[in-house]
Amino acid sequence: MIENNEKDFIARIKSALNKSDLDASSKSPRRFEDIFPNPPRNVVQSILTQIEHRDDAKRQALLNQLVEAGKPINLNVIAHKDSAAVATAIATLANQKKTEWGDRKQVAVWKHPAINALGLTEILAAQNITVHHTSFANTETKTDGRSRIRKQIIESFIGVTAADYCVADSATLVMKTRAGQARTVSLVPAIHIAVIYIDQILANLKELYALLKTDPEFSETGITNCLTFISGPSKTADIEATMVQGAHGPREVYLFVITGDHSVPQAEDKHRPHDVIT
Repeated sequence: MIENNEKDFIARIKSALNKSDLDASSKSPRRFEDIFPNPPRNVVQSILTQIEHRDDAKRQALLNQLVEAGKPINLNVIAHKDSAAVATAIATLANQKKTEWGDRKQVAVWKHPAINALGLTEILAAQNITVHHTSFANTETKTDGRSRIRKQIIESFIGVTAADYCVADSATLVMKTRAGQARTVSLVPAIHIAVIYIDQILANLKELYALLKTDPEFSETGITNCLTFISGPSKTADIEATMVQGAHGPREVYLFVITGDHSVPQAEDKHRPHDVIT
């Protein structure tokens, strides 16, 4: 039995599609392009121009907005001038934090220019912390490589990633999945650390979608390139309406923003879908 509210809902959908139960031939169905039109090119171009000509003062304003937006969702936003300062801060954080089990500290990091520039392997080795890179070794098969990387990520108490963008008004990290950049690095370890440059901070989703619409890489890979949105630590209030963090992912998230370099490194390589460890 269809309830009246269901009938009303279906009727509204049919009206939007120009369909009628009484006379199907009286109206022609609307085309997909009519229902979901592309935004005018001049609107997209206007947004892109605004991003391109954003000066230091406006970038700083977006960073300030991001810091404030991150507070209610427990996203710790920390700004430093360069990669060296960020690397030192990450090393200090890794030294202060305790593992959830065992005494051996292990960290999983993305294969990405921004992360490579930190030199975490050498810096953390001084603290007896092992760093695992999420990329295949030349001597191992893809099957063995996937198994090894997943095991190392599971054993790590910190995961370090880059991000493609960060939306200031909602404090949301936006991350594409590529070879050497497993999603699990941001999901499995108890602590997720992300590193971005100040140029990667966007005002809102409109700016994000404008950039994605004109991004050659995104157009080429399409839906085979997973896009992950992260707003703070994992959280749920399913049980007795009590908020718990870390139930389905990291319990702590830190975002380090490099402010002194406006040259954002790009991903080193593209991928085929089967090369990616999620």
